[in-house]
Amino acid sequence: MGRAAGVMAGAMLALAVYCGLDPLRQGAMVDYPGFEAYPVEQPPWSELPTVRDAENRLQRAELRFLGQVQGPESVAFDPSGRGPYTGVADGRVLFWDGTSWKDFAYTSPNRSELCDPKPLPSSYLKNEHICGRPLGIRFDKKSGDMYIADAYFGLLKVGPEGGLATPLVTEAEGIPLRFTNDLDIDSEGNIYFTDSSSNFQRRFACLTFLLYFLRHMKSKVHCFTFRNFMQLIFTAEPSGRLLKYNPITKQTSVLVRNLQFPNGVSLSKDGTFFVFCEGSRGRLSRYWLKGDKAGTSEVFATLPGFPDNVRTNEKGEFWVAIHCRRNLYSQLVSHYPLLRKFLLKLPIPARYQFKLHIGGKMHALIAKYGPSGEFLKILEDREGKVVRAASEVEDRDGKLWIGSVLMPFIAVYDDS
Repeated sequence: MGRAAGVMAGAMLALAVYCGLDPLRQGAMVDYPGFEAYPVEQPPWSELPTVRDAENRLQRAELRFLGQVQGPESVAFDPSGRGPYTGVADGRVLFWDGTSWKDFAYTSPNRSELCDPKPLPSSYLKNEHICGRPLGIRFDKKSGDMYIADAYFGLLKVGPEGGLATPLVTEAEGIPLRFTNDLDIDSEGNIYFTDSSSNFQRRFACLTFLLYFLRHMKSKVHCFTFRNFMQLIFTAEPSGRLLKYNPITKQTSVLVRNLQFPNGVSLSKDGTFFVFCEGSRGRLSRYWLKGDKAGTSEVFATLPGFPDNVRTNEKGEFWVAIHCRRNLYSQLVSHYPLLRKFLLKLPIPARYQFKLHIGGKMHALIAKYGPSGEFLKILEDREGKVVRAASEVEDRDGKLWIGSVLMPFIAVYDDS
């Protein structure tokens, strides 16, 4: 018994030394010698939402524009009701004119043949910082201008006729915007937007979603090295910011700092507050704009997974696109950053580490919350048979338009 215990202790010591030194350079974060893992505040497992869609109703969604749009994260309609408009992986914002997709806008002044349309989103990844990557898009209902959160080029604006967007904000308090993600506009024209990290950009590469194209598009996929996006997920570092841009003074102020992967932003129907997504923490927070609590933030709703964007419908309800559901593994490594760092030093490729984080396979989950944060509805495709990796939900005339930063389609679900 003593000998067995000694062998076990020796094996554990050898494993610890291996993970500490990583002599074969096989760990997921081997290219990041300064990698650190930060704790993520989470409710106890017993208090997390457990509600599920027993019918997997998102499997009834219709896939539109399959193969015509690559990575349509955000979906918007202009003040005249035309659209949809969406930003895609090659850096353009496209407009559906009822017959076909037309170029509407682009964010990079450096576009070249590198940015020409390609059949796979993986083809754009290494040049995203050159071609741009429009994420959240919104229309000013009064002026008809479109505002764009581009991951690399910051907050931009383009007029109703489209074209090259004009940069509005590229830094705040002397710190460059590294990962501009989403935005919303209040009745006075102020822009509220997120910068997901002050340290890491979005650039990443061969993720598990590329298996989708191998199975369904019958095309060869070329994989590159993982970049900052994956490190941002694994580190959960608290350098994200929530910001406000005043179009009159042209000044940008930081409203909330030290956030862990802030993402979607959406104003309440009455304009007294807005909600924003905290990706690493899996929750919606509320930032008060008016009333006694103006200028303060608080938890609005704890989510069943890790969110991307949030959008307000005509009733004042909030639809949240949730990238993946929580699981015991993600809960455990959130609480114990040293364990997370240890596991990331094991000779396990980053794509498999990411699979553990999302529960084994890509799936779809969207949830609706009331104006006071009460849970109202959940829709899922737990097996990822039809819809995967939802990024945004636009509720329009009884139909839910579901974008995805990873997939080559927009899903439409009849919720009437």
